[in-house]
Amino acid sequence: MHENPLSILLRPAALLYGLVASVRNRLFDDGILKTWHSPIPVVSVGNLTAGGTGKTPLVDWVVKYYLSIGCRPAVVSRGYGRRTKGVRLVSDGQRILLSSRDSGDETAMLATGNPEAVVVVAERRSRGVQFIMEHFKAERPDVIILDDAFQHRQIERDLDIVVINSREPFSGARMLPEGRLREPLEGVGRADAAVISKITDEGKADAIEAALEGRIGTIARSRVAIGGLRPFGPAAGGTPPPDPAEVEALAFAGIASPSSFVESLMKKGVHVREQRFFADHEAYTEKNFLPLVEEARQKGLWLMTTEKDRCRLEGEPALLAQTAGVPCCSLEISTGFTRGEERLRGMLKAVVRE
Repeated sequence: MHENPLSILLRPAALLYGLVASVRNRLFDDGILKTWHSPIPVVSVGNLTAGGTGKTPLVDWVVKYYLSIGCRPAVVSRGYGRRTKGVRLVSDGQRILLSSRDSGDETAMLATGNPEAVVVVAERRSRGVQFIMEHFKAERPDVIILDDAFQHRQIERDLDIVVINSREPFSGARMLPEGRLREPLEGVGRADAAVISKITDEGKADAIEAALEGRIGTIARSRVAIGGLRPFGPAAGGTPPPDPAEVEALAFAGIASPSSFVESLMKKGVHVREQRFFADHEAYTEKNFLPLVEEARQKGLWLMTTEKDRCRLEGEPALLAQTAGVPCCSLEISTGFTRGEERLRGMLKAVVRE
């Protein structure tokens, strides 16, 4: 089999990227690069690859678990795609203070779905944690959840969870920019637990688990749990969710794995007639969004998108107003465990009970 010429061209850069990542990890392992210990327990959820692992639904599951046992969690995220810089308070646990354009779509989704949680965005996670300690000095959160922080080793963590997409190559994965690996595979051994996500083929999950054996003590398995359809937009007020079997849809999304979104819509019973995809986190503008609205209007289709894309559009109210007369829905999804859920719950509980 002939290799892709672009892959060959990118290989030197990938080798350099991998070398730099390996040296950096070694410096942390040897204590030359120091880590900072937070007085508040820290749980990190991250991944080895760039995008599309199901990390955000898992962060959401962790936040909801802590709320369910009476703990007050705080989330610190980079806020990828936001139009602000530095440390920003997205939600104080009572009010959402920033829109998705200022906090990032995934962060806005976490804040909206968990109104009792504190949510902060910060490029440097340590500064986000320090902000929380100062801002909530009178009533500090019980636990801090670092979103997408497996490679951000400046903060010690009490529990390190890595998410691995079962649909992507594992043993044969390649470094950025040739492939999607953020660091060499041996880095997975730093994790306390791994969640093999988006499982549709148990054989592939078995192969990944075999490769992880001896490196990680706890391995859980999860799938995409398909939820309901949520109307949004100018005409959504009080509108009940439609019967999926009666929906003819134009599906659109700006996520890392749009094909899985379309698969979920079809499993839900939605008739997907057209598909339009954008780059992960790509901003919606009049130029790229209004043609979708016009196409849906002319063809009599619903506009169907992801929760993350809905949050991005809700941060652009003038743009969303242009959908008047075109029904819009987002598909809710969550993490559904098929193995290891109770073990993971026990590990999360131990962090706040020690």
